[in-house]
Amino acid sequence: MAKKDAPPRWDRKMQQRLARGEAAALGELYDRFASLVHGLAHRVLGDERAADGITREVFAHVWQHPDAYDPKQGPLRTWVAGLTHRLAVQRLRATETAALAQGGGSTEELERKVRHASVAARADYIVTSMPAPLRAALELAYFQRRDYRQTAADLGVTEDEARRRLRLGLQLLSTAHDTGAPGAPPGYGGAA
Repeated sequence: MAKKDAPPRWDRKMQQRLARGEAAALGELYDRFASLVHGLAHRVLGDERAADGITREVFAHVWQHPDAYDPKQGPLRTWVAGLTHRLAVQRLRATETAALAQGGGSTEELERKVRHASVAARADYIVTSMPAPLRAALELAYFQRRDYRQTAADLGVTEDEARRRLRLGLQLLSTAHDTGAPGAPPGYGGAA
């Protein structure tokens, strides 16, 4: 059995392959994480073209600086999400600061936007990272407006199990406002 704090084997191998300059490794990493990166960037920036730009920046950074990721610090997915968040918040601040210079708001409003975007992006990350049974229960309850009885029937589980999944999923989601929640990508929850 692997140690609890040992990084996943795939993460270590991917970091080593990237450090050797294997273009196929970058393609594999892109296939695995591009939708996560683009979704988080879009959530923070609210702009498709800007999210495309951040996605390119993230993968360019990973390619140019593969040793920046330390597998001992946590999963590659979390590191990539944290990098995405940091770059997207920098872009948001730069864009909003330029608007401020032209008379488009206040610094308090800018920081509110950054905090709101950070919490929203963290909530997205939490939902996409949670186990499929919890995510399925939350999606049924939230998007399809099912109560726990209907959710249990739809999932083919007991009502107690449906309640447990919903409660745990909501508890995880409630950490989106926490700045130091376990498993949180660096910089999430507050201004980065």
